[in-house]
Amino acid sequence: MALLLSATAGAQDDVEYRAEIGAGGGLTTYYGDFNSKLFKGMQPAGAVLLRITPNPHMAFRVDAMYTKVNGSASDVKTYYEPLRDMNYTFDSSIGDLSVTYEYNFWAYGTGKEYRGARRVAPFVCLGIGMTYAHNKHNIMDMGTDGSVESSSKGVFTANIPIGFGVKYRLGDRVNLSLDWKMHFSLSDQLDGMKDPYGISSSGLFKNTDCYSTLMLAITYSFSSKCPTCHKE
Repeated sequence: MALLLSATAGAQDDVEYRAEIGAGGGLTTYYGDFNSKLFKGMQPAGAVLLRITPNPHMAFRVDAMYTKVNGSASDVKTYYEPLRDMNYTFDSSIGDLSVTYEYNFWAYGTGKEYRGARRVAPFVCLGIGMTYAHNKHNIMDMGTDGSVESSSKGVFTANIPIGFGVKYRLGDRVNLSLDWKMHFSLSDQLDGMKDPYGISSSGLFKNTDCYSTLMLAITYSFSSKCPTCHKE
């Protein structure tokens, strides 16, 4: 009886939390008509995030991110006549708001609040998001007088983030996560130019622009669950 009572008392002191809030920083890479390499031209990115954790195996994450992407026609190795004498460059500011579902392969936690939980847990994620890109681009005519034409415009579109990562529990309430996501947008104008090769295509993600993010984030757990009712 004494052993059972002491074990119960100890278990009641261990707390699970419903949510996490925090911030992160990382790198973003544009992938589209003017770049075909996943890790070329990385730009800094910053985000704030909220993670809802219904149980140790899953979470719903909300991210608000700001970043930039850029590129140039000089980076294109494919020969195409209209681009031969045109030096096209662009610089886009991107705001991204997304919601993703995260599945932890192992139960995530300190091991005190949930039996079998581990401080390290790899995960995969899938979600939906909205992207606003404000791009500034320049076109220099290299074939005649070298004149430069500058313009800017905004593009609003949806995106599908898909990725994977790993979480680490630094303390009872402090969490560290590292993840990589590819954001498949529904627009071909994040770089300011729609279909520069003039190739007709169909399909949801056919001939659209994408961007990937590598993000390191730290979060603080809050909103404790009832320490006794779910164990009784």
